[in-house]
Amino acid sequence: MNRPLDEDLSKLARFLRSRGVVHRITEEGGRQVVWTLDENDGQVVQQLYQEGVPDIVEGEPAAKQAPGWQARARLIPVTLAVLILTGMVALLTGLGSRPEAIVHFTFTPLAADGYLATEIDMSQWWRLVTPALLHFSIMHLAFNALWFWELGRRIEIRSGGMWLFGLSVLFALTSNFAQWMTSGNALFGGMSGVVYGLLGYCWLHQLIAPSVHFDLPRGVVVLMLAWLALGVSGLISMLGFGAIANAAHVGGLVTGCLVGAVVGALQRFR
Repeated sequence: MNRPLDEDLSKLARFLRSRGVVHRITEEGGRQVVWTLDENDGQVVQQLYQEGVPDIVEGEPAAKQAPGWQARARLIPVTLAVLILTGMVALLTGLGSRPEAIVHFTFTPLAADGYLATEIDMSQWWRLVTPALLHFSIMHLAFNALWFWELGRRIEIRSGGMWLFGLSVLFALTSNFAQWMTSGNALFGGMSGVVYGLLGYCWLHQLIAPSVHFDLPRGVVVLMLAWLALGVSGLISMLGFGAIANAAHVGGLVTGCLVGAVVGALQRFR
């Protein structure tokens, strides 16, 4: 963003500093130029400038300075929509206690004998994605919702809602297919495969083309990978925490790492 040399940008600079946005203002060709870490940060600053920079009350706690939830919600509509939809499906299916509702979201439909079919019905294409919306306990739902909130909003703020939506559908497809192909059972669910896909995307993108949005604490990555390793080892199931869709987790993570590496490389090259 560039502005006339005589314009006072001190209010904008103070607000960006108060929010931890890395930036620099220089003089270039007789105009002021606001530099940010990447193009997407620049777009956020441009939008903030156009909508009007909020006032900052000196000495006011940071929590009170933060914009209202309506303003924050406008930045992450897809993240919120996915979480709301997942919650509605959880209510509809009674967290796995209503078989008559669950069968509408399983990977394959009911066959004539009343059991889940052994083949995919491509006329019901939505079933390739909907198992990601199924959850079978409040802990299962809470774990996935918290991680989707943490990772999804980072991607949406950085790259936009349509990009997050596309990634979520892709990771749901690959993780669901991986689970179905390895287990042969169409009754599975959970957004963990999508979450691991988003984790892999942020992780590899950050390694190749660092961005303030994808700068996850190292402990987060280690924790998620350790949980994945425990699931694959079978220890979690042995301890009575229920069956784990390990293939979905691995499938989502691998796909997320591949996409993150490609997008990160393109970003770095550009």
